[in-house]
Amino acid sequence: MPQRTVRTLLFRRTGPDAAFGRRLVLSVTATAVAAVPFALALVLVTSGWPPLHRLDLEAAEGMHRAVLDRPVVVRVLEFLTGVVWDPVTMRLAVAALVVWLLTRRAWRLAAWAGVTATAGGLTGLLVKSMVERARPHLPDPVSHAPGFSFPSGHAMTATTSCAVLLLVLLPLVPSSRRFLAWVLAVTSVVGVGFTRVALGVHWVSDVVGGWLLGLAVVTATTLVFETWRTDAGLRRTDPADEGLEPELRSSAPEPALAPRRGSDG
Repeated sequence: MPQRTVRTLLFRRTGPDAAFGRRLVLSVTATAVAAVPFALALVLVTSGWPPLHRLDLEAAEGMHRAVLDRPVVVRVLEFLTGVVWDPVTMRLAVAALVVWLLTRRAWRLAAWAGVTATAGGLTGLLVKSMVERARPHLPDPVSHAPGFSFPSGHAMTATTSCAVLLLVLLPLVPSSRRFLAWVLAVTSVVGVGFTRVALGVHWVSDVVGGWLLGLAVVTATTLVFETWRTDAGLRRTDPADEGLEPELRSSAPEPALAPRRGSDG
């Protein structure tokens, strides 16, 4: 290919394809930046960084002593982590949301919710299998959990699921109450992390790793969805305030789009 043609393709191309390419590069860059904190946590965990090891050990032992002789507290924590914030409960909530979106004919939003939840679960399992970190071994344990420890599956599932529910349903929440929706979501994510450490089945760094990896997954899929909206000619939104698709309030959440000028057909 002539050198001039190459320069034209790389630097002078304009129109929808070039705009999509620029947004795609920006999305990939933003996702990479969002993944940096998790990558750092992963390196520190796998290398056995002494300060992190001490923090994990001190937190695990301290919280274990706090609940050891309080069976009622243990039962409450187990109910919260095993029923209210259990990964199965969270995934069922997202599955119900996807079904509801399909009945509303919000096809792309349903796909985003399903892909985000599925990607989060598979990514968490993959990282667990790669790291193979052992769970805490404490004297007189008050609870047990199978499998590897890093990252916390409960923490990651809560992060991705609460983010999906929040970003999809925010348009249906009155503006004056959206702060409460955020409080509920953050409380659930932080709460499930607390239960895992208090019950002695995860290190603090496991929980933080689950939060960070969940945020990286949500960031990646959200940026892709925002790129689609832009390319489809829909206005840009503030997902933290309006949700991903403010049109969900209307009877046609994904209205038919006029074909672009110059497009075929």
